[in-house]
Amino acid sequence: MVIEKASRSTLVDQVTTQIEQMIESGQWKIGDKIPAEPQLMDMFEVSRNTLREGIQSLVHVGLLETRQGIGTTVKSNSNLALALEKKIRKSDLLEALEVRLGFEREAAQLACKRRTAEDLIQMKICLDDCKKTAKSHDPFQFALMDIAFHKSIAKATHNKMFSELYEHITDALQNSIDRIMRIKKPANFENEIHTDLFQAIEARNSQLAFESVTHYLNDAIETLSTIINE
Repeated sequence: MVIEKASRSTLVDQVTTQIEQMIESGQWKIGDKIPAEPQLMDMFEVSRNTLREGIQSLVHVGLLETRQGIGTTVKSNSNLALALEKKIRKSDLLEALEVRLGFEREAAQLACKRRTAEDLIQMKICLDDCKKTAKSHDPFQFALMDIAFHKSIAKATHNKMFSELYEHITDALQNSIDRIMRIKKPANFENEIHTDLFQAIEARNSQLAFESVTHYLNDAIETLSTIINE
């Protein structure tokens, strides 16, 4: 058997893959400054040129950011998140909300089938946080708590790929949610707390969960349509 020596391009790929893994695992978080070159060279057992080439490739795709006087920091924790964010930013917001509608319908129905008692506890905590922020009349904080509630439903599907995709999509859609909440009056917050959805998942009622998701997201799409028309 002939063993081929690792080429420089192969070593660069290995460096970028390992850095990506450290970022995605949370070992290096967004905003963190990555270790100095000598430390990274020892860590990955590569030359300075190979290391710099690997880092530059990650800067190019948007995972890392290099600024003069600061160094290289983590800009994003996922290539997938970056791709989705760019796509949603370039897309029509109504189309983006329709995609979210499809994801949340499926998440709600899967959660009805697979949720555990622990999942329900986490959903209830998030739902209570929504109620608290509704009373504070802070639409942007409410939007964050609302997203946390829906993410807890996605996690209750117990499908890691689905949960990860949904999390990236909802994070990328934060701007569209902010735009909707800007024209919502605080008095309407109580109507947007998804007690009915929580109860449907608790009762394992897939049809009711489906209808609940359809209702509130269709309202969001209608509201956004009003903004655009005005």
